[in-house]
Amino acid sequence: MKDLDEETKKIILASQRNEVTEHFIYGRLSQSTKDPHNKEVLKRIAGEELEHYNFWKEYTNKDVAADKLKIWKYSYISRIFGITFGIKLMERGEEQAKITYENISKFVPDAKSILKDEDEHEKELIELIDEERLRYISSVVRGWNDALVSLLGALAGLTLVLQNSRIIAMAGLITGIAESLAISAAEYLSTKSEEGIQEPSKAAVYSGSAYLLTVLFLIFPYLLFTNFYFSLSFTILNALIVISIFSFYISVAKDISFRERFFEMTLISLGIAALTFGIGFLVRTLLHVEM
Repeated sequence: MKDLDEETKKIILASQRNEVTEHFIYGRLSQSTKDPHNKEVLKRIAGEELEHYNFWKEYTNKDVAADKLKIWKYSYISRIFGITFGIKLMERGEEQAKITYENISKFVPDAKSILKDEDEHEKELIELIDEERLRYISSVVRGWNDALVSLLGALAGLTLVLQNSRIIAMAGLITGIAESLAISAAEYLSTKSEEGIQEPSKAAVYSGSAYLLTVLFLIFPYLLFTNFYFSLSFTILNALIVISIFSFYISVAKDISFRERFFEMTLISLGIAALTFGIGFLVRTLLHVEM
């Protein structure tokens, strides 16, 4: 350590702190999970992080305190959104650490072994984690996806034809509840015929719940505002918020592109909404409907 410059010393101490912090995060997650398989995987990763910490300690000869705020942050996120999401979100922030290890390896050749563990072994272990919410993510996606596409389009059409926020909200809610029951039944039958790892009843609940929650979020502006065009604008904003949240969650949990997912879903949802709005205009004009 004494032969290294001050900047490199600071980097090594920061790396040491990061490793012990992640050791405690994985350790805390292993204690909170009830699944024996996941508990064992998380313990193994926690042990590897501790080994990395001790590796750096041989150079610094110092004990470094963990980042308590980071421990609390990712432990809390993992409990709410799932272990896999929390871990992968944390690992996304480790790109700079990888660059740091590459730079340090010029002075500490063994740092490359740490980098290899981070890149390969830990990722392999993370993929072994089995979570119920990820097994049913496809059902959740189908639920909110259908709600966004179908109900947003329906609300756009109803807005122009009915031109009354309360009536639009009532019509949208009835349609939404009926559709959520239909999507639950369809998901149950579809999952049952596939004979996969999903339980049909759980898949139905996940899909129907996602649909209904999205419906309520989209209808909310019509219950709050009397101006139906303003309500529609607010609903479109809500749809974009839902798309952003789900796209981000899926992009992290499934390691796919957020931008591609977001723009694809936005284009489909808003495109159908615009088309349905146009259909509503034609219906109102041809049938001479006045509210």
